[in-house]
Amino acid sequence: MKNRNPKKDKTAKPVRKQAHRKKQPKDNAESITVKKTMGKILIATGILVAIAACAAYFTFFGSKEHIREKNRQDKNAVYGVIMPEGYTIHGIDISHHQSDVDWDSLQSTRQAHVPITFIFMKATEGDDHVDTRFATYFQEARTHGFIRGAYHFFSPDTDPIKQAELFIAHADLTKGDLPPVLDIEKAGGQSEQELSERVLKWLRHVESHYGVSPIIYASKKFKDKYLSGSEFSSYPYWIAHYYKTSLEYDDAWSFWQHTDIGAVPGIKGDVDMDVFNGNAEDLSMMLLK
Repeated sequence: MKNRNPKKDKTAKPVRKQAHRKKQPKDNAESITVKKTMGKILIATGILVAIAACAAYFTFFGSKEHIREKNRQDKNAVYGVIMPEGYTIHGIDISHHQSDVDWDSLQSTRQAHVPITFIFMKATEGDDHVDTRFATYFQEARTHGFIRGAYHFFSPDTDPIKQAELFIAHADLTKGDLPPVLDIEKAGGQSEQELSERVLKWLRHVESHYGVSPIIYASKKFKDKYLSGSEFSSYPYWIAHYYKTSLEYDDAWSFWQHTDIGAVPGIKGDVDMDVFNGNAEDLSMMLLK
């Protein structure tokens, strides 16, 4: 029988209840590797998403289509573009890509608020190609009162003298025309020295024929990379630099192709537009005598 009133053992230590703790399984090496890999994947995915978002933004808002539509809706647009400020002499450049030109409609721009004064036309390319529209364009431009010019699209892999001879044979530049133009856009894998030597051969051969320094057409990036030597400083420069209202270029230049999405009467579709860096007297001094 149990003692109902047992004496308490004052020497006995109270027993403390231990909190029940659930043991957490330790991560093994494999699970740690998986977690690290997933973390890297998540970071990489985030970066890719951000890049894609930026690319999509600039593709749309920086695209030719977006710029074209934005300009067309601007009340200050002339010929479908925002014209660079501070220039009074404007022109265009065309090739067979413009197809049939309504020259009577185009002529109306000569009396417009922003008149078109000059037109450059593609004449030849390489050593065997003549632009199919050049002869017609060249004659019509003079008939309709425009100052006209002709350009050759340079092929870096073809004999420059043969190219010069082809241009001379078809570009019958006469008094009142702009100097001949060399359009140089491709290096063809050649070094700066190789390309510059070929370009100089074309320029000097053409210069000896017409008696005037040809104009070099190139983007700023291309000219700085391949045609930056002092031997090119005596040639007028026609710079290609699009969608800007002002031009930041430290060296001398004569013409600026500021857009390729102009819209002018008489020409369907986009057209390149240019300004001359000077006044009417300056332009007159450039023309063949």
